[in-house]
Amino acid sequence: MIWIVMPILIVLMFLLGTDLNKKSFTDVARNPRAVVIGMIGQLILLPLIAFALAYILKLPPVYFMGIVLIACCPGGSSSNVFSMLAKGDVALSVTLTAISSIITLFTIPIIMEFVSRFVTEQSGVEVNLPFGKLIVQNIVLLFVPLFLGIIFRHYLPKPAAKVNKVLSKLAFPALMTLAGIFFLQNTQAIKENFAVLGLTITILILAAMTCSSLLSRMTKSGTAVRRTIVIEVGMQNAAQAIAIASSPFIFNSAEMAIPAIIYALLMNVILLIYVGVISHSGTPNVNS
Repeated sequence: MIWIVMPILIVLMFLLGTDLNKKSFTDVARNPRAVVIGMIGQLILLPLIAFALAYILKLPPVYFMGIVLIACCPGGSSSNVFSMLAKGDVALSVTLTAISSIITLFTIPIIMEFVSRFVTEQSGVEVNLPFGKLIVQNIVLLFVPLFLGIIFRHYLPKPAAKVNKVLSKLAFPALMTLAGIFFLQNTQAIKENFAVLGLTITILILAAMTCSSLLSRMTKSGTAVRRTIVIEVGMQNAAQAIAIASSPFIFNSAEMAIPAIIYALLMNVILLIYVGVISHSGTPNVNS
């Protein structure tokens, strides 16, 4: 399974790299408030909500770890498409996805190290995290293809645009194919735990979207920016969570990856509903 996940993750990160240029990063200076709000939502609010839900619902250790893991991951590449459909700030979406992908190279190991120790102390079930191997895997699977995508776009912008167009069409089907294969391989375990995990993940996504929306409203962000932040915080990189959970170098647990698979399915359903609702609401597209 991991040998299917890794190529998909590498392609997704390369795709993100081909979306980036100097403007993507100068947008941080253009609208630092929106970037800060998005990062607070993704890097702080989402993991805290996931941790609280897993603790309150007394999830088994492996699912406790899986839920927090998906919440620690960066925004997914599909968020850029959803932001476009929602008439959000697509440039901001690309910037947030890129920045979170870089920052989480280091925040994921730190947070998961804390969570693994907490779970071990609370349950008595020892969960070990190879901290160094996780950082190395993140750099190889995330940073390297992202960097190569940036270089490709910088030196060969026209071919990069063509490649980006093709990969953009393949990204979502690839993720859904991955989810489908994993579902077939773990049908029984998913069926047995779908009720509690489905409820937990639905609450997680809705709570994250609500909190990020309220935060952006409190800081008087415009409609386009608010929609983008809601989508960015609501869509995490499920492929990365699956890669970390199932990697033989890290946790080597297909069961820990189950929350990420369910998340991949539910986040698309919930955010498609969100996009559909706001598309028919008639709310004007107001930038900050």
